[in-house]
Amino acid sequence: MKLWQKNTSSKKEVEKFTIGRDPEFDLLLAPYDVMGSMAHAAMLQKIGLLTKEELSTLKKGLKEIFDEIENGTFSIDQGVEDVHSQVEFLLTQRFGDVGKKLHSGRSRNDQVLVDLKLYYRNAIKEVVALKETLFNQLLDLAETHKNDLMPGYTHTQLAMPSSFGLWFGGLAESLAEDLLLWKSAYQLVNLNPLGSAAGYGSSFPLDRTLTTQLLGFADLHYNVINAQNSRGKTEKYLSFALAGSAGTLNRLSVDIIQFMNQHFGFLTFPDELTTGSSIMPHKKNPDVFELMRAKTNQLQSTPNEVMLQLTNMSTGYHRDLQLLKEAIFPAFKNLMDCLEMATFMLEHIKIKKNLLQDNFYAYLFSVEEVNRLVLEGVPFRDAYKKVGMDIEAGSFAPKLEVSHTHEGSIGNLCLPEINEKMKKVLMEFEFEHMEAKLTQLISGN
Repeated sequence: MKLWQKNTSSKKEVEKFTIGRDPEFDLLLAPYDVMGSMAHAAMLQKIGLLTKEELSTLKKGLKEIFDEIENGTFSIDQGVEDVHSQVEFLLTQRFGDVGKKLHSGRSRNDQVLVDLKLYYRNAIKEVVALKETLFNQLLDLAETHKNDLMPGYTHTQLAMPSSFGLWFGGLAESLAEDLLLWKSAYQLVNLNPLGSAAGYGSSFPLDRTLTTQLLGFADLHYNVINAQNSRGKTEKYLSFALAGSAGTLNRLSVDIIQFMNQHFGFLTFPDELTTGSSIMPHKKNPDVFELMRAKTNQLQSTPNEVMLQLTNMSTGYHRDLQLLKEAIFPAFKNLMDCLEMATFMLEHIKIKKNLLQDNFYAYLFSVEEVNRLVLEGVPFRDAYKKVGMDIEAGSFAPKLEVSHTHEGSIGNLCLPEINEKMKKVLMEFEFEHMEAKLTQLISGN
């Protein structure tokens, strides 16, 4: 039997099809379901639907269940539909009818919504922490290798001198800018939907401001229909944030795969971090970065997957929304894995020195030579033509020097400014408020 059933049961074929992968994801939502119930119970007591003694009993029971989840001893029993039902069944089994009172004033619609919001908030916090670690690693590498020149490319053709410091610094700043997408997603995630019930509110005098404060949300979705419709919209915002970060990691992995190629030979990794061939003894394959390239391409398809699932969906709850978890939950895991592995691999990267001393890269300095002539008073078009004629005649012999001083160039990487950009956006998340409120809620203080 399900909580919503009367005297009939679903056919097992229907049940299997409709439940799908939810039991797997419900275990991830379990701690957040308990937190949401703790806040809801406190609110029910305030508006007179629970006595102080009943609230005390529910808080004790919910804390027991939370500890079981944290200890890994919590499970969803066979035949129990979801985590919400399991928590309610345990409370009723252990403490009697008071467990049946907990669902007053809410629907499974807003219950799962608040679970998802709490889960997403924590997942964003973990992603941001991993991005900060990788960012710091890239910034350190940029400083270490700021004087190590490398070729720059346009159209995959040799273009102009670059440096490993410039390359690492560019990836670092991209990570910082990716956080702007995460900030937008977090602002939507950090709104309380609890109290919207099935999407049309409740005749109970719910105090939605109280649950907003108890759960550490920045604000609430005021309109109850909008609160329900935020399911799907929230995942859409998250999908773009996931894809944005994946794009930066994809660029990193593609560059490294190319730079490891023997025709480039710009960088290497220890043998134990690469893989070999079953028949070619010399092979050192970049399997980690090839898989990172594939995983980040999968992640970049997430917005399309989410938006197609939301196509032609009218106002209100639809069971279709359940499948969004299958897109977003694994995407978070894959992104976190890629961030961790990128940081780990970059700890062991080895850069080849003095690359541009090879005459093969002489043409990289053609623009430098044009600019040198212009600084000496030669009109730009004349300087461009002279260098071009020298190249055609085979007499081009540039000075292998680079003098770039403007902001963000080889000689002025602006690493402190990039670091400040990262710090500024990190401060805007205010995770400390969220953590303090949840700690207070769980402890019962």
